Amino acid sequence: MEFWGHITTFFSAENYTLFVVGIGSGILCFASGVVGTFTYLRKRALIGDVISHSVLPGVAIAFMLTGVKNPVYFLIGAVISGLLAIWIVDYVQAKSKLKPDAILALTLSVFFGLGIVLLTKIQHSGNDAQSGLDSFLFGKAASMSIADVKLFSIIAIINIACILIFLRGFSLVSFDENYARGIGFNIKFLKSFLALLTVLTVAIGVQAVGVVLMAALLITPAAGARFLTNSIRRMLMYAGLFGFLSGVIGVFISYSGTGMPTGPWIVVVLSLFTITAIMLGKQRGVIARLKLRKGNHIKINNENVLKDIYKLADDGQKTIETSILLQQEKYATSELKAILNRLERQDYLDQVRGFIILSDRGRIAAREVIRKHRLWEIYLSKYFQMQEDHVHDDAEGIEHVITPEIEKHLIKLLERPEIDPHQSEIPY
Repeated sequence: MEFWGHITTFFSAENYTLFVVGIGSGILCFASGVVGTFTYLRKRALIGDVISHSVLPGVAIAFMLTGVKNPVYFLIGAVISGLLAIWIVDYVQAKSKLKPDAILALTLSVFFGLGIVLLTKIQHSGNDAQSGLDSFLFGKAASMSIADVKLFSIIAIINIACILIFLRGFSLVSFDENYARGIGFNIKFLKSFLALLTVLTVAIGVQAVGVVLMAALLITPAAGARFLTNSIRRMLMYAGLFGFLSGVIGVFISYSGTGMPTGPWIVVVLSLFTITAIMLGKQRGVIARLKLRKGNHIKINNENVLKDIYKLADDGQKTIETSILLQQEKYATSELKAILNRLERQDYLDQVRGFIILSDRGRIAAREVIRKHRLWEIYLSKYFQMQEDHVHDDAEGIEHVITPEIEKHLIKLLERPEIDPHQSEIPY
């Protein structure tokens, strides 16, 4: 009952300020997730950290020049400072032999150190308006006003509109700059414009979670979304959704407790969404990959046993004893029994009083594996000039992953060979 009471209060007219903070945080996190997707795809995760730390001196200088806490002035100062940091990173990387991670670390440290120095100077300046500037370090979403939310919403809408307009260009730059350049895209413009959108997003996001946690807001939604889809459009939607829900839920959790910080809770909720996506992703998730690995292991064992039975049973025509199969020492007794029982359930063979006989289906499957194995041996021998005694082990592994399409191509390429390099017949 207490939980539902909090929810009712959260959306009630009496708690208008909390509602504004929740929606504002959701918008900020949504924009961060969408823009950060391209940063993640370009493998520039640390650049988000650099930008978020580099906006601090811009905010401080904007306050020192104006003497007021105006979000528009802060935004301008943050954007200029962030763009300067990106320019320095790119310039030093182009003109020096320093490694990228060293350049990023140095730029981050210098800008953040300068920001702390300027904030300390402001604190000792005696200006009464300077209270609350330290919230840019760790964020203070609760201080949002409706004017802030309107400004953030405008910037977020502009960002998303620009991404929709330049989606194809941003996508190509993120995956293959050389290809994008080859088909006529202005790479320099696209990279610069994408950097501007990233800086704008960071500049409006630091108020919610601070410079320390802003990098998580850029990269974490995209990291989770990547495990759910291979489509960049869907990835953008998932990243934005993760960000928005994390912003709203983080504010709600912060409101529910006493003295619980908003920014860190937003990041914690976002991390939980991402971990869930990493675990449960349909194709790329951890559980899906474990299932695929287990399925491949079962497939390989099944095919190896069928192949061994086929060879021992004189092309699968005779019965053999299970004990003969065990003598090959490839499998433990318990493992072999489990494989044989599985193959029997799938109608590949029959087991009668310690004897094994392949079914028609089993013989076809075994011949297919052997055929792929021997075709690959011929291919390695003919096109890679590998010795006959070196091709077997390579073919042993590849035989299980050759698709019917590749098999047809091999048969055509090799002109339907009859024997392999070991003079063994290829079963068709």
